[in-house]
Formats: sequence, structure tokens, C-alpha cells
Amino acid sequence: MSGVEVISLGCRLNIAESERMRAMLASESNLVVVNSCAVTSEAVRQTRQAIRKARRTRPDARLLVTGCAAEIERDQLAAMPEVDGLVANRAKLDPRVWNVPPAIQKAPESRHTRAFIAVQNGCDHACTFCVIPQGRGPGRSLPVADVLREVELHLDRGAREVILTGVDLTSWGHDLPGAPKLGALVQAILDKFAQLSRLRLSSLDGIEIDPLLVDLLASEPRVMPHLHLSLQHGHDLILKRMKRRHLRRDAVELVALLKSHRPELAVGADLIAGFPTETGEHHLANLSIIRDLDIVHGHVFPYSPRPGTPAARMPQVDRGMIGQRAAQLRAAVAETRQSWLAGLLGTDLQVLAERDGTGHAENFARVRLPAATPAGEVVTLRPTHIDQGLLA
Repeated sequence: MSGVEVISLGCRLNIAESERMRAMLASESNLVVVNSCAVTSEAVRQTRQAIRKARRTRPDARLLVTGCAAEIERDQLAAMPEVDGLVANRAKLDPRVWNVPPAIQKAPESRHTRAFIAVQNGCDHACTFCVIPQGRGPGRSLPVADVLREVELHLDRGAREVILTGVDLTSWGHDLPGAPKLGALVQAILDKFAQLSRLRLSSLDGIEIDPLLVDLLASEPRVMPHLHLSLQHGHDLILKRMKRRHLRRDAVELVALLKSHRPELAVGADLIAGFPTETGEHHLANLSIIRDLDIVHGHVFPYSPRPGTPAARMPQVDRGMIGQRAAQLRAAVAETRQSWLAGLLGTDLQVLAERDGTGHAENFARVRLPAATPAGEVVTLRPTHIDQGLLA
């Protein structure tokens, strides 16, 4: 390989930005870019591992690192002998930084049938465990016209599903004239592109979901029945110590409302195991929220102290205990997921075929496809069994 290679780690926002970098740097030769993550200490470890692997694979390439770890772990990454340079996270989509000419406006090459579109970046909140504002800066929203232009470009390239993403997606619009809400953006996309049949939202802060967005999630068939909440914990005291703005009942009431209108809605959530001061009682509340919300898509993060965060100065939970609690949370999610998948057997699912022989149903269930199913096709499948966590 002699062209540009972009290695993406971490969140869906990084995936969207990596696609844009691939398009912007398409004319470059012998270049590797690691788009890093620093959300946890494990993410930083994986970033270092990816850098070393990239250098072994491409010993003669120019290797540059960007992303959140390039901001938060700048000195440590710059000292790695494998790294030729760092690119500031907030500058990584600027052609001038890379010394390439501004590209004619176009979408990235169609590597995926699902297009991730970054409509928001940065965060203005101060959750006590989080370093992402250090890596991403304050919240910024992409104007509606720019979002519509990018959606159109992806659809022209053959994308069948659009996923809106951001660091704090539900804050979209707060810095734009008139302070529009995310629901207005979703409605504008649906109104503009009648041919778009699948619009999905990445992680949402439930307390910020506006009434129009609630209505769209509850009743609009082109908005996928899949809600992923930035939940973090199931106990109110821990949520307060995290400086989250919601309580347990807020999440329970939101999910109950949406499922009363759309019973097929699948719920996902981010959960942290072993946050400082977490007791056994707090952990049990974390376990029970999985059952109460019927969380079937769970991202469980063992807590790790991040530099410069208030939580790093709080009384810490034993690392072994954190590992045990994380394993219990994952097992609880796996149990609810298995039951959910079993309930989908024998039902007709609309599945978007991807390039790896699998696809996603509207509720984000992963489905193994019949051989030779063309990527980009939406096919109706009736699964009969579960194979290694996939419907088949």
C-alpha cells in the first residue's frame, strides 16, 4: 500500500471524520494517519498499539497522529519513536494543515452503505469523569445547509442509511441563529430527501431530547427504532457526582413514553462500572437499570481516572472490583440481548446489507446474510436461529 491509510479508533464521530480525511488526503502518497481516542486509559493503550502496528506494517510511511489522544496525551505520543508528527484535533479537517489543495466538494468514496455525518463537535458540559472537552473543545454545530449538502453528497454516492453523530449530539443548534433543536434538523433532512428511508441517531443525552425529536422517534418510520442513551449510571447519587443532568427516572420515563408508541424500539446505553465512591448498592442500581430499560445494545466502560478530571481526585474503587462489576454489567446486557434476539426469530426484518456478509435491521440487530447478497440492498429476512450473537 503506497497511498493514504486512515486508522480510526473510538467513537462514531471519529469514523465520520476519518472518512472525510480519506477523501481530503486521497492524493497523498505513503501516509498513515491514526485518528486516536482518549476516552479511557484503555483507549489510549489501543491508540499506542495501533501506532506501533502501523509502523511495523508501513515502516517507510509518514505516520501522523490526530484525534483526542493527540491533544490529551500530546507529550507522550510525540515521544513515541514511531510517530512523525501530531495534528491538532480541531484542525484535522482543514486542508491547509495538511498542505493539500481544498478539494472540490464531494463525499468520501463509498466504503460503506451507511454514512456517518458529523453534525456537532465539542462539548460545553463538565462531567467529572470526562476528558473529551479537553480534546474536542467547546460545542459547535454544523449549519443546516451544510448538513443537507453533506447528506445529499452521501446519497448521491449510494448511501442507504444516514447516521447523525456528534460529541454531544442533542446540543446541536444551541450556537446557531435562533438556537434550533435537533428535532428540527432531523425534520429538515426528512423533508428534503424523500428517497432517504433510514435515518439513525447516535448517542443522545435523554434530558436534552426536544419534543419534536420525541415525536419523530415515536412515530416516524424513516427514523430508525433505535435509541442509544448517554446514560452512564443507574443510581442518582452517582449521576450527581458525575455531574450528569438527568436522574434515573428521567431515562425510565423517556423509554416508557417512546415504547408506548413504538414497542419495537431497541434501547442502547453507555454505562460506567466502578465510578469513584460506587458502593455495592450503587452497582445493583446500575444492574437493574439494564433490566428496567431493557438495554440490548450496551457499551460498558470500566472506570479509569483521566488526567485533570475531578473524578480522578475522588476516592477510587479497587481495580479488581471494577473489573468484576464491569463483567456483571456486560453479562446482564448479554442476557437481555439474547432474550431480545430470540423474540425476533420468525419475524420479518428489513435488513440493510453491508460489505462483510452481515447487515443491520432497523432496530440495529445484526443479521447474517445469505451468500451473495449485494451490499447496499435492503432485503426482507425472517431469521430462524441465533449464530454467535447474530440473527441468521
